[in-house]
Amino acid sequence: MNTGDARAEIMRSIRSHLALSAPHDGPETRIETDPFKSVFKTDSQSVVEVFKQNLEAVDGHCIVVSNDAEVEETVKRISQGRGIGATSAELSIKNLSIKDLFKVDVGITYAQAGIAETGTLVLDSSVERNRLVSLVPPVHIAILHASQIFMTLGETLSALQGGDEISPAITFITGPSRTADIELTLAIGVHGPQELYVIVRQDQE
Repeated sequence: MNTGDARAEIMRSIRSHLALSAPHDGPETRIETDPFKSVFKTDSQSVVEVFKQNLEAVDGHCIVVSNDAEVEETVKRISQGRGIGATSAELSIKNLSIKDLFKVDVGITYAQAGIAETGTLVLDSSVERNRLVSLVPPVHIAILHASQIFMTLGETLSALQGGDEISPAITFITGPSRTADIELTLAIGVHGPQELYVIVRQDQE
């Protein structure tokens, strides 16, 4: 059988199978979805609890604290043992060149929002001026206010927009960086941080 005959045979087979499947095809159905409604059942859990649960499900770490002093203490505790103090880490990163940023062990940023149903951080480039801080160091610590956590992506984008145009560059981070090769062997930290810590600061009532 030459190439032309083989191609024709393949096409005949496809047409015959499509014809056989036609009687079993039902009418087209359209599923209406609401981007502001979560697809997950959350019962009575708060958005903070849902965010923490889903972040930890993708190997991230979530620490919920009550005030600024606890934020500072938690950052210091995470940073200890990596050769740099919490306060100096944040200050040094702000003053480093992009080249020197590759030598930093811990990157500390604020997050502008969190998506509870996926445990995702949202960083707005117009606020976090150097997005490499969250991408280059092997450890990323993000500080997030509880009031900035929303259940869905739709709610999050609506809040970020705030009546104005959304920033031209928004970074979505779900857990540590991970990738897989053609054999589906998972590797952590190849294209970004190996560890992600999110410190959620509860809002004062």
